[in-house]
Amino acid sequence: MPIYQAPLRDYQFVLNELLNIYQRTELKGFDEIDADLGDAILQGVADFTTEVMLPLNGSGDVEGCKLVDGKVIAPKGFADAYQQYVDNGWATLTCDPQYGGQGLPESIGVFATEMKTATNMAFAMYPGLTHGAYAAIHAHGSDALKQKYLEKLVSGEWTGTMNLTESHAGTDLALLRTKAVEAGEGLFAISGEKIFISSGDHDLAENIIHLVLARLPNAPEGVKGISLFAVPKIMVNADGSLGEANSLCAAALEHKMGIHGNSTCVMNFDAAIGELIGEPHQGLRAMFTMMNQARLGVGVQGLGVSEIAYQNALAYAKDRIQGRGLSGVKDASQAADPILVHGDVRRMLMAQKSFNEGARALIGQQALWLDEAERHPDADKAKAANKLAALFTPIVKGFITDRGFNACVDAQQVFGGHGYIHEWGMEQYVRDIRIAMLYEGTNGVQALDLVGRKVMGDKGATLMVWSEMVKTLIGENMGKDAMKPYLAGLMDASGDLEKATQFMAVNAAKNPDILGAGSMPYMQILGITVVAWMWTRSAVTALAALESGTQDKAFYERKLKTAQFYMSYWTVQTRSLRKQIECSSELLTQLEETDFDL
Repeated sequence: MPIYQAPLRDYQFVLNELLNIYQRTELKGFDEIDADLGDAILQGVADFTTEVMLPLNGSGDVEGCKLVDGKVIAPKGFADAYQQYVDNGWATLTCDPQYGGQGLPESIGVFATEMKTATNMAFAMYPGLTHGAYAAIHAHGSDALKQKYLEKLVSGEWTGTMNLTESHAGTDLALLRTKAVEAGEGLFAISGEKIFISSGDHDLAENIIHLVLARLPNAPEGVKGISLFAVPKIMVNADGSLGEANSLCAAALEHKMGIHGNSTCVMNFDAAIGELIGEPHQGLRAMFTMMNQARLGVGVQGLGVSEIAYQNALAYAKDRIQGRGLSGVKDASQAADPILVHGDVRRMLMAQKSFNEGARALIGQQALWLDEAERHPDADKAKAANKLAALFTPIVKGFITDRGFNACVDAQQVFGGHGYIHEWGMEQYVRDIRIAMLYEGTNGVQALDLVGRKVMGDKGATLMVWSEMVKTLIGENMGKDAMKPYLAGLMDASGDLEKATQFMAVNAAKNPDILGAGSMPYMQILGITVVAWMWTRSAVTALAALESGTQDKAFYERKLKTAQFYMSYWTVQTRSLRKQIECSSELLTQLEETDFDL
């Protein structure tokens, strides 16, 4: 079975030192938590995930979910593990205390999610989707709807889903056909079929609250005519008890490449009774609350699975002996040297390590921006944080899952032929994490959203706000010799980003299709650059710790070496990506359909 050690020391570094979240007492609720409590919570999650969730990952993959007599049965052990999860209160961490939550910052909760995802991605999706449903109802539901559903969703006694996709309409929700008609007393009858519904049915909880996009009669065409409804699997009586089964079912289970332990269902709604969330025809706005929450969660999946794959690849590279180092024998007591001595193995491992730690810092920053947006008493500062979080949502979802998948492939490659064999676990990680590049909006859609809506949509205003933060960081550290290796990489990458942005803006004004043609390499440039920004900040923090005479010298020295590798290996890629945009984008827009023929 694969091993896993929760990166608790790195969480401390990001939360306590890099982001200083425990000093942010101006944010609502932050004064109620300190480093000791934060560490204790993350240690508790680490214990649960490694002791309970990790052992079920491989077996859940082999067994998968089963549809029996119209009901979905999760893999053996999942139901008991989920009950422990609920009993331990892990579902409540970041939820509103008014509904039984602990009210913890998202910047702590996001690392709890990383550990859950790393140890068992399929299992973690059940509470992950539930939290998204909670967030949508909490933000947009009526008081009556909140009282009806939130306490049970917060506790985890009930779970939730999001029902968007239909067989003829993937990302283009304007095409959806599911209908909603009034059924009296403020209720609606929902009819239609949804596909790819994660956690659509299972035996982990006594009820499932489906959030379903549908059209009311005479609704406007397109996305402006979509409404959102809460549709329970089991009807809820006025006193909160469960009543009769609603007229919906899981018609089939999807046959998938990975995440076999999660039930991905075709859902049929046959005049199922539901209640409107928010205003009529404003469903997409409400659903985006859930989708943005989910996109952060998917980015965390990219990191979490990459982390556990790296840890196992590193352990294997230290243990597996094969060949000798090119510069000579490293261990004469053995017939061969550990493969860690080989340069290409080192390249793959350090590419993974530098990505993982940089991505973790970025996810922590993204979560803190979300905390500021929700909790800052200054409305202008809350709005500014929200804009930054919106700008980097497609980076967290798109860039981190792209590179996280690549890191898992590298981890598999370290194992050589054993990486292809199920018992070692690496091929499961590759299969599982591949979905992260597809669902919650494919990464191509994320790239187009980044360029079209987030950058060009406000004429680069939010990007300029962040760019000024980068320039300030560079200016503050320019005269420090120890910072030169880190500043050089950040300056090069940010320079390529600036030129790529200018190219896109100028040329898209003449030919809007340029945005689509150049969007993916642009997302990669911005992703590499923002992680370089986090690595530069990490280097500043690590150098300060060493100068203070820290007792944990080895940790900070490793951090600096990893930062230097990131700058020398990753940031040099922005130049070729920029050239790719400049040299190929226009050509792509000029190709005829027949040019793609064989």
